[in-house]
Amino acid sequence: MGAAYFYHLTRRPLEQTLPVLLEKARSAGWRIAVRGRDAGRLDWLDERLWLHPEEGFLPHGRAGGPHDAAQPILLTDRTEAANDPACVMTIDGAEITPEEIAALERVCILFDGNDPEAVQRARAQWKSLSDAGCAAQYWSEESGRWEKKAESAG
Repeated sequence: MGAAYFYHLTRRPLEQTLPVLLEKARSAGWRIAVRGRDAGRLDWLDERLWLHPEEGFLPHGRAGGPHDAAQPILLTDRTEAANDPACVMTIDGAEITPEEIAALERVCILFDGNDPEAVQRARAQWKSLSDAGCAAQYWSEESGRWEKKAESAG
């Protein structure tokens, strides 16, 4: 059974934080789906991922292409991901269900701590997923480095 890791972004924006998390997930040998709510925002993120890391390469693609199943990282606005991910990273308040969390190795929920609406949405997701029995961790970068601030055993 997987767990949900909430990442409260306050110091670095999504386009800087996501590549770091993607590299860590790839080093664990996982395929990843990055789930958003807006196709335009995913297109924007796709462009940013081609620019980082400068010294490396994050192999990825946008959902809807002929090679989706082969993508190590698939950017999508749908719940199903053709690349059979072990990890799903949600951005911009994309939904994730307790059933998905149970079936995955890990779920990462990234939210902008400078956006009150995003914070409220993340709080609601935490409560909903914890109440459904999902293990969850809350991580914050307020101090300048990532620190675990809360944990729910589910």
